[in-house]
Amino acid sequence: MGRSVTAFMGRTEGQDLAEYGLLAALIALVALGALKTLGTQIDTVFWQVIASSV
Repeated sequence: MGRSVTAFMGRTEGQDLAEYGLLAALIALVALGALKTLGTQIDTVFWQVIASSV
């Protein structure tokens, strides 16, 4: 029984997939934050141009 638990705990085949998943989630969160900030700035500039042209 002890040997099978040690063999199971020593397996790392799914570890890479989990790391890639976490990395993809982190990249998605950073991209979402950047797009939200950029979108707000573009919206502000757009409405300032419209207001100045009237």
